[in-house]
Amino acid sequence: MNRNAATVKEYLADLPEDRRKALEAVRKVFRANLDKDYAEGMQYGMIGYFVPHSVYPPGYHCDPRQPLPFAGMASQKHHMSLYMMCVYGDPELQAWFRSEWAKTGKKLDMGKGCVRFKKLDDLPLELIGEAIRRVPTQKFIEFYETTLKRGGHRAKASTKKKAATKKSTKKKATKKKAAGKSARKKKLAQTR
Repeated sequence: MNRNAATVKEYLADLPEDRRKALEAVRKVFRANLDKDYAEGMQYGMIGYFVPHSVYPPGYHCDPRQPLPFAGMASQKHHMSLYMMCVYGDPELQAWFRSEWAKTGKKLDMGKGCVRFKKLDDLPLELIGEAIRRVPTQKFIEFYETTLKRGGHRAKASTKKKAATKKSTKKKATKKKAAGKSARKKKLAQTR
């Protein structure tokens, strides 16, 4: 697991043979099904597929210097992972993906968008290719921007809630401090 690899070739070359072959096979499926506007490269220490700045200048909202992540793959300590940002956050696509996976008879070990696997035989490659193919670049950008707008309202509400909680906590601390002063004054008066 070479998180410092500068290129996809370096990353793959540093893997044990079984993992290299598995990720090369998945890479072939990704590349065969990607829309032409996606690019491949190293992103976040793994092989990434993303919308380059030349296509989507704003980049990734978490770090605008980064292109918008679409998918990725990595060799982790105990497994390999596919990061399916194209499925993450889209309930309809995720439901389809999970349903189709179940039909393959293969066990799905998946979080919100991360599919974990130990060997290539654990993956239904055709289904993964279809999931990638179902999300062309423009569709992904539109979904991403819609999600950001929706999340923006929640972020504002969350900020207000945090401010209210902070204010409430400050009031409680002030009351506690005042109560402590009052108790000390009473105690001092009693000792006189």
